Amino acid sequence: MNILIPEELAIKKPKNELLKIINNKKFNDTVLYELNSDFHNIKIIENEIGRFLHYKDTYQAGIVNTKFYKGNLPYINYFLISYLLNPKAEKILVIGLGSGKLINDFELLFENLKEIECVDLEENIVDIAEKYFDFKQSDKFNFILQDGITYLRNCKKKYDLIITDVANNDGIDLRFLSDEYFSAVKKCLKKGGIFVSNMCASPDFQNPKNLFFKKYFPKYKAYFVNNLVFKGNFSDKVYYKSFFNLDERVIDITNVIIFSSDKKYCIGSEINKFQKLQIDIKNYLKDYTEIE
Repeated sequence: MNILIPEELAIKKPKNELLKIINNKKFNDTVLYELNSDFHNIKIIENEIGRFLHYKDTYQAGIVNTKFYKGNLPYINYFLISYLLNPKAEKILVIGLGSGKLINDFELLFENLKEIECVDLEENIVDIAEKYFDFKQSDKFNFILQDGITYLRNCKKKYDLIITDVANNDGIDLRFLSDEYFSAVKKCLKKGGIFVSNMCASPDFQNPKNLFFKKYFPKYKAYFVNNLVFKGNFSDKVYYKSFFNLDERVIDITNVIIFSSDKKYCIGSEINKFQKLQIDIKNYLKDYTEIE
């Protein structure tokens, strides 16, 4: 399997003294649940930072609960900007359930929502999300046990919004940067629909050595006329402070959240609705970055 490994996208080397802090950090982990499924070694870990879903040795989802920040893994909050682009969305597809909190947040935000579907390869994930992350299924929610690309390839439905967050234990499967994938996504979007994806890159977006923007971002531009890009500056700040009590990014990698569409969208101003989610979305909106 061809994998895009995040560390290979870095341009700068981390500071040794900061890297040492991260490597030496020990968390007081308690294993609440463990299962070897057909696809994953699953653990639910609870520690002084919060509660997390692990596949093998990597965080896949979780809820942070610290004095500095409480909520979803912070980068996932960028996905909520979708509401400010199209608050009238009726049908949403999410590839990857995680903790399920994003699904429930979308249900609170989108007043016109009729259906929110989730595709995931892990057959135990809904039960885990309900038991350990307080996920609530509604009559609008539908779970599909399937590989994401397989579903998109065969799907006959059309969605206002498609969200993908597909990193695995090792990195990002390059199938999710293939022509087949982008063609399948476009096929499943309504006219003017929005495709949202989470990728990663060096935070030095304008550097000609930035491999993601040099090699992979042109694919987005080839398939979609408009691409709004958010750099994960604020989510990195929350992450490093919450987990390591550090005030700066250590690894030269950040999340790149891309909102792609053939329609030109303007970011709306209805930010008051985020108060019910206890999220100051303005901090995430500040990370909008112009990319030529």
